[in-house]
Amino acid sequence: MRPQSPTFAKAARMNSQTSVQYLKGVGPKLGALLEKRGLKSLGDLIRYYPRAYEDRRAARTILSLQADELVSLKARVHKVGSFKLGRSTRKMYDVALRDESGQIHCKFFRVPYKGYFERFQPGQEIRVIGKVTNYRGKLEFHHPDLREIDDEEEMQDDLIPIYPEIENLSSNKILRMIRASLEILKAELGPEKLPKEMLAKYNLLTEAEALSQLHMPSPDQAVVLNEQKSPAHRRVIFEEFFWLELFLAAKKSGLQKEKGIAIRNENLKSQKLMASLPFELTSAQLRAFDEIRRDLMIPHPMSRLVQGDVGSGKTMVCFLAALYAAESNYQTALMVPTEILAEQHFKTASRYLEVLGVRLGILTGKTKPVERKEILLKLSSGEIDLLIGTHALLEDPVQFKNLALVIIDEQHRFGVEQRGKLKNKGLSPHFLVMTATPIPRTLAMTVYGDLEVSVINEMPKGRAPIQTRVIFENKRPQALDFMMEQIQKGRQAYVIYPLVEESEKIDLKDAVGEFEKLKNQYPKVAMGLLHGKMKPAEKEAVMDSFRKQEIQILVSTTVIEVGVDVPNANLMMIEHSERFGLSQLHQLRGRVGRGQHKSFCIMILGRAVSQEARERTAFMEKTTDGFKIAEFDLELRGPGEFMGTRQSGLPGFRMANLVRDVEILQEARNAAFEILKQDPTLHQIQHVHLRAELLKTHGPIALAHIA
Repeated sequence: MRPQSPTFAKAARMNSQTSVQYLKGVGPKLGALLEKRGLKSLGDLIRYYPRAYEDRRAARTILSLQADELVSLKARVHKVGSFKLGRSTRKMYDVALRDESGQIHCKFFRVPYKGYFERFQPGQEIRVIGKVTNYRGKLEFHHPDLREIDDEEEMQDDLIPIYPEIENLSSNKILRMIRASLEILKAELGPEKLPKEMLAKYNLLTEAEALSQLHMPSPDQAVVLNEQKSPAHRRVIFEEFFWLELFLAAKKSGLQKEKGIAIRNENLKSQKLMASLPFELTSAQLRAFDEIRRDLMIPHPMSRLVQGDVGSGKTMVCFLAALYAAESNYQTALMVPTEILAEQHFKTASRYLEVLGVRLGILTGKTKPVERKEILLKLSSGEIDLLIGTHALLEDPVQFKNLALVIIDEQHRFGVEQRGKLKNKGLSPHFLVMTATPIPRTLAMTVYGDLEVSVINEMPKGRAPIQTRVIFENKRPQALDFMMEQIQKGRQAYVIYPLVEESEKIDLKDAVGEFEKLKNQYPKVAMGLLHGKMKPAEKEAVMDSFRKQEIQILVSTTVIEVGVDVPNANLMMIEHSERFGLSQLHQLRGRVGRGQHKSFCIMILGRAVSQEARERTAFMEKTTDGFKIAEFDLELRGPGEFMGTRQSGLPGFRMANLVRDVEILQEARNAAFEILKQDPTLHQIQHVHLRAELLKTHGPIALAHIA
């Protein structure tokens, strides 16, 4: 028998875990570059999906281009330049291209990588691949792929996969590496992880078929491939969602098996509280409390998310839940992100709950040692029914006697580990998280798929919508005049800045400097300054003065974003609104409109504002509905940025898009929950691969939920 060649033998030993550096033509140096992009193994490489497909069968010219087309064309570099955006240090780069039919500009607002633009010289023929944009009546490219024409373009008349940019690597080089990896892993891709019944029910390709079609596309699939609606895309998207949903289904199943505290009583105190309120609860608030109360009565830990818009009354719902627990002599912990919010909740609780016999405590970073010692003693002996606090609640000395309910306010400010640490201070306590940042349904199904969701989608009666206006900096004098009119009427105002102090690196107004300017401009107006660098006692003193109307204009950073409630303040002015996210702008705007007075929000844009920033702020003029704003924000920024990647718990989807692929997400969710219903421990023979993949992806904790 003829001996195998070393190359063949080496390939035969390779598998999906083999380092990319051992692939022919790669080596340690290129392998290290690929690893930086997360492409460590051959398995990673074959799952490095094309971002578009270039149809080289039809030659294009600049004159033939139309807006919103994804195109590929050859042209020559006419000029490469850059210029500053306004007074900022940021630059915009421009590569002007020409062919025999005309000229077009390629604009870049960031450098893809160091040395990117130095590659191109006037007269050089290059290929441009990207989406044509109509900007102010002119067609141009924004952040297209620019590639030198080289000898690697051997496939001129085909549908060519285009991969995300990797420094010093052509798309053709990436394609060849991926196709080589596919050939090596052909046999390994044989066993299918998803059950046959699932493939048939949801009309899915096998993984091997999907990968082959993505990396070796058929020209007649050009349109659906570029729209990411091909059968191959559907398979990959479904699977990405499925593994997450299977884990969430397992987690939810584990919670339902876990023994918890069943809290049952006649609900008399909560009814007394509702009867004593100077306002009527909305039907959405009543519905949310009823859902919570029913969960509390079950002998398994509640795991529920309450989401509602700014000012919709979530705090009162959480107080009703704490009161219900206290009626059965159980303790509640309420954790909030800031000391200002903790103080405010404590004052509100004192007003409404103490008269009903609820014993309160507050614990923050500024609590004095003597007070702290007394609180900890009372807490451990059961003499405190509701403890309100910040991160200070997480510290080891904080011990409860019979903690039955954990409430997290503004949950997006806390990481998963922090939430878990507080929950562990009780014996499987009920868990309630609240957010004033409405979460679109698609995100709630992924990040909080193991939680039940209550939505407070009504505003209290009599609350008028806040009038919002976006203006440019040249209209600032008129905005200040309008603010002074409101002050003369006895109202109060917030003026928000993105920075605490002046920065040499960023050309933005700052709170400290502008506070001094405003004081000089309006010497008879009482002003206060608030920012995150101040000591807690200083911040509280300023806020207290503002509440008492001793301060008429509060100049601040986003430290007032969450929870500050001053009914007499009816004007919010936000400088450099382009620097804030939609969620932040909505939270800031929500600080006004809390009283009987007509309220206003003025968003001032700085110089050289991008089109995207204009669209974001313009949307704020159209609606005050936080759920609509959240959906729009998710579409603009994507889930990672929307939630805050570090704390969101979101997986890094390679292809799935929570906005575009919501129908596939629902199908994947249904499939995951169906399988666990049929086979709660995943021990059936057809589910062996699912169990193995769940262990591989999420570790032993995933299997612990279904054990």
